[in-house]
Amino acid sequence: MKNRRDFLKTLGLSGAVFLSGEAFSADSFVASRSKVKLRFIVASDGHYGQPKTEFDTMHDTLIGHVNKFAEKEKVDFCVINGDLFHDDPSLLPQVKQKLDQLKTPYYVTRGNHDRVSDNLWEEVWKMPVNHSFTTKNHAVILGNTSNIKGEYLMPDLNWMRSELEKAKAQKNTFIFLHVPQVPWVEHCIDSPDLIKLFGEYKNIKAVFHGHIHSLDGLKMHNGLPYLFDAHFGGNWGTEYRGFRVVEVMKDNSILTYMMNPTVRILEEKISV
Repeated sequence: MKNRRDFLKTLGLSGAVFLSGEAFSADSFVASRSKVKLRFIVASDGHYGQPKTEFDTMHDTLIGHVNKFAEKEKVDFCVINGDLFHDDPSLLPQVKQKLDQLKTPYYVTRGNHDRVSDNLWEEVWKMPVNHSFTTKNHAVILGNTSNIKGEYLMPDLNWMRSELEKAKAQKNTFIFLHVPQVPWVEHCIDSPDLIKLFGEYKNIKAVFHGHIHSLDGLKMHNGLPYLFDAHFGGNWGTEYRGFRVVEVMKDNSILTYMMNPTVRILEEKISV
């Protein structure tokens, strides 16, 4: 019989790290497949139309792998977390047409390279730059962190507070912001008022960022997990182009991992 390490290698999980510090056996991993009550996918930074990149192929690859994943495992929704296209506003309808090939409902946030007006963004995507929804007793908040100039911004604080207040009625809240709001590395910004606000709402389970193509892991700040998913397009970043999967279990623990894009890596288990 294979031992735990061999089993995890077979699943592509040999580099697993578990935040809770709990033992997580091969048997419990297999059993967990039937305990997922919500599953979603996050992908960022497709940069459709960036010169000297194979952006069409990159998008086709992502869409193909996400659709194939969703055929095997039920996916409730996807979030494309910013930098959907690369600067040129005429690319917006084209990337919309491309992403519509996803077979799972999807939502978007605006990144600093998505340089269009708020009105055009809403006209094309049928959702405003600041958007939220609920599903299966979970709140999902998608905040705007840029503008038509491509500036790095803190999301509207009054809007965020209002959304977080409404989300208190839900079991969990997940927040998606393209530009990181803690200055971990270059090209992040520092938004202490926003981070303080997050600390007031205990049902926030994770914040998801794009923007930093070289980051594909987790950073903790004031007890809250901030998760990155590298990139699936563009001309720099991690060697692989993939997407993140998040699974909320019936006991409300959260399992998350990257797909690179065919093998699970960088597994994290977040305690209740």
